[in-house]
This record gives sequence, structure tokens and C-alpha cells, in this order.
Amino acid sequence: QLSGGEQQRVGIARAVVHKPRILLADEPTGNLDPELSSEIMKLFRDFRDVGVTVLIATHDIALVERMNERVLTLTNGVLTAGDE
Repeated sequence: QLSGGEQQRVGIARAVVHKPRILLADEPTGNLDPELSSEIMKLFRDFRDVGVTVLIATHDIALVERMNERVLTLTNGVLTAGDE
């Protein structure tokens, strides 16, 4: 049996083993504690640093703000940049 965090890490490892150009993550930290969420987000930064485009869908606004990255928002079917 794997913990929720371990399952998330295994899922991410499976996703990147083929060295994708784009990684899509849907609520990757949804059921994790804050410490583990930070670890997962660090993994995504590491992937970005080696050239992987990382797209993350989340409802955790605080987590997104801590990332200090470009943010797109989808509201009622309209996609906007964070500064619009």
C-alpha cells in the first residue's frame, strides 16, 4: 500500500520517464499535506528547469501564488492570463 504522496510521486515518475515535452497535472496536490504539496511542486520546477513545459490545473490559489510563475485562469469557459 502506498500513501497518497507516494502515489502522487509514482504517477509523476511514470509521466516523466518518457521525457515528455509537456506535462499536464490535474490537481496534483489535491489530497496532500502542505509539506508534501511543496515537494511535488519542487519536482515540477525541476522538470521545468530541464525544458519540460508543465501545465498544472488546481483550485489551490495560494499554491499557485507561491510558484511565482505565469498563471492562466479559466472562468466560465474564458481563459485569461493572470494579469488581465
